[in-house]
This record gives sequence, structure tokens and C-alpha cells, in this order.
Amino acid sequence: MRRFRALSVALTMLALTGCGVFGSSGPAEDPPPPNGPKLTIGIKFDQPGVGLRTASGAFEGLDVEVARYIARELGVHPGNITFVEARSGDREAMLEQGKVDMIAASYSITDARKQKVDFAGPYFVAGQSLLVRKANSDITGPESLDYSDWKLCSVTGSTPAQRVKDSYARSVTLEQFSSYSECLSALERGDLDALTTDDVILAGYAAQQPDRFKLVGKPFSTERYGVGVRKGDERLSKITAALRKMISDGSWNRIVSGSVGKSGYKIPEPPQVVENP
Repeated sequence: MRRFRALSVALTMLALTGCGVFGSSGPAEDPPPPNGPKLTIGIKFDQPGVGLRTASGAFEGLDVEVARYIARELGVHPGNITFVEARSGDREAMLEQGKVDMIAASYSITDARKQKVDFAGPYFVAGQSLLVRKANSDITGPESLDYSDWKLCSVTGSTPAQRVKDSYARSVTLEQFSSYSECLSALERGDLDALTTDDVILAGYAAQQPDRFKLVGKPFSTERYGVGVRKGDERLSKITAALRKMISDGSWNRIVSGSVGKSGYKIPEPPQVVENP
């Protein structure tokens, strides 16, 4: 009798799972066609809410979902996308050398970068800010970095730290690492006093460890995130059209709210997407 009851319970659980009672999202997506089109896309691996590779090896965040949306519009099955890490200092070279088809990696559109790659976008607009240890009450914005021998960190190949030194705090000591996660570790150890990059990225770090870090001051730049491709890539127009559709069909709001919105970041208005902005 006990064996019969156990079997009955097991069968009932199996049936309920198939009906979705226990969180099943329905039938699994069809496997990718082996000869279907493929894309290799550069993203960040260490930016919570923006571009993150989780401990399980999954990819999530704003840039990841934008990339997946574009891929679908280009006719690429999600299973035929390969995500690779695109560190700030490597992004232009990765495109120029054909290592990736496109990059969606908190990639701010600048005149200098437009000399080397083409952009579609912007698909998001952020602003530069500062992250400090929770107990620090002396650093309140970029100007306050000019009144002591503070050490400021950013990553190689990005522009935020140099902008602070040039425009706000000439006396600040710049420290650069190859990734933001390295900066964050140094900040936590006390080797550095502040980390600067886009506020949406810093909000993700602060949300992960709210007892250790905090954002200070107001944003002091405008960072327009674009999808980068090689110069002359014929897919640029289709990528631009995909971004416009993403905004018009409501997907943009869903993606942004479900990624960066989790950190408490104030969601901005959707940007105006143009080709080669």
C-alpha cells in the first residue's frame, strides 16, 4: 500500500509539473537549426544588471537582452548566439579583427570610437558617477576628489577616470585595471577611494553589496550606449531597425525594468535611435 501511494504521489507531481503548476514556462524552445545563421556578440561579464556571466555560466542583463532581441530580428536562434567577454580596452580591436560580429557592452558612442567602428543606437542613456565605501563621508562628488590625495579607479580603455582628472580633480591619482571587478575588489580592500564609471553599472554593484558601497553625487556626463559593428557592416541598418522596434513594441521597457530596474535605478525615457549617431 505504501508503495502504491508513493507511486501515485509521484505521478501526480509529474502531471502537475507538466501543467505548469510548479513554474514550468511551457514547452522548451525548439533546438537551434545546425545550419542556421550564427552570431558572436561581445558583452561585459562583470556588470550586474548590464552584462553579467553568473556563477552557473548563464548570461543576463540589459546588454544581453538587447543583443538577444537584435539576434531574433536578424533571424538568429538564441541557441546560435555565442557570447564572449569584451573588455573596455579590447572592443574596437575585437570588431576590427573579426573576433565578434557586434558588441553590446555598455559601449558609449564617442567621436573617437566612431572613427574605428560603426554604431547603431543609442539604446540606453546613462551618466557618469562615483562609487565609494559606505563609511566614506568625505567624497560627495567629483569636485571633492581635488581636496585630498584620493585614489580613483576605472578600467583601461574607458574614459571616465581621465574625465574626472581633466575636468574636476587634477590632484586625484588615477588607478586603472583591466576590469571593473578588479576595481571593486581594490575599493573594498581600501587600496582605492572611489570607482568611477556609468551610474547604471555602479548601481548594480551597490545593490549587490549595499552594506559596503554607495553611489555619491549626481551624474556628471551623458553616456549613450550603442551597438558597435565593423566599419561598413551591411547589417547596421537592420540592427538600427531592430532597436527602433524594440522601443516601439514595448520590449525596451520590459528589458530595462527587468534588468537595471532591479537595483532601484531610476528608469530613463527611451532614447531616439539613429543609424551611425
